[in-house]
Amino acid sequence: MDKTVNGKTVVVSGAASGIGYEIIENFLLRGAKLVILLDINEDKGFKAQKALNEKYGDGKAVFFKCDVISDLEPVATKIFNEFHQVDVLVNNAGIVDETSYLKTIEINLTAVIAWTEKFYEYMRKDKEGNGGTIINISSIYGYRITEYAPFYNATNFGVLGYSKSLGHPFHFEKTGVRVLTICPGVTRTNLLYSSKLRDNLLTPFTIDAHQKDWQDSDIVGREIVEVFQKADSGSAWVIECSLPAEEI
Repeated sequence: MDKTVNGKTVVVSGAASGIGYEIIENFLLRGAKLVILLDINEDKGFKAQKALNEKYGDGKAVFFKCDVISDLEPVATKIFNEFHQVDVLVNNAGIVDETSYLKTIEINLTAVIAWTEKFYEYMRKDKEGNGGTIINISSIYGYRITEYAPFYNATNFGVLGYSKSLGHPFHFEKTGVRVLTICPGVTRTNLLYSSKLRDNLLTPFTIDAHQKDWQDSDIVGREIVEVFQKADSGSAWVIECSLPAEEI
C-alpha cells in the first residue's frame, strides 16, 4: 500500500474552512499533486481555492460547490471524468443539529456511506481501479457518550462502525482500498459554534464545553495527514487535546 502523499489527488468535503481546509493544506504541504475542495458554501470555497493556488501554485486546488446529500452523482462524475484518478477521499462534512434527526442522519451518516461507496467502487483494484484511501471523519463521540447530542452521537457511532467494517483486511486485501476513521476531540471550528441543541441542553452544554481542553483545527489537519502516512486499513485514530494522533 502506497502511503506517501507526493503526487496524490485528494478530494475533501467540507473543505472551505476548519478541519477540512487544514487537511487540504497539509496534503499540499507534503506534495499532493491536486486537491479538490467540496463545500456547500460557494463564497468560502472559491476564496479557499484562490488562497491555496496563490500559496502552492496555480491549478493545485480546485473547488466544486457541493451539497453532500444531493450532489453526489453529478460531482463525482465530474471529478472522475475531468481528473481520471482519485487517490484519497476524505469525508469531512458534518453538522450538529439536535432539532432534526433526519437531517443529522442524512449528512453525518447516509452521505458518508454514499460517498464512500461511490469512490470505493471507483478505486478498487479488483474492478480496474488503482486502489486508494478513504478517510471518514467521525468524532470522539463515535465511541464515547455525550448526553447533550444523541443524534450526533448515534451518527458518529455509525460512521466508526461502518468504516472499521469496510476497512477490515478481508476487504482491503481484495480491493486495495484502505479505509480509515478519525475521531477528533473538541476543536475550534464552525461545526461547534453553529451547533443546534435542544433548548434545555444549551446551558449545560456550554458549561461543559468550556471545561474541555480545546484544540485548533490546524493540529487536527496535520495529524490526519500523519495518520494517512502510517495507518493500516480498518484502524481508527483519536486526535484530542492537541496531542499526536493515537490509535484506538
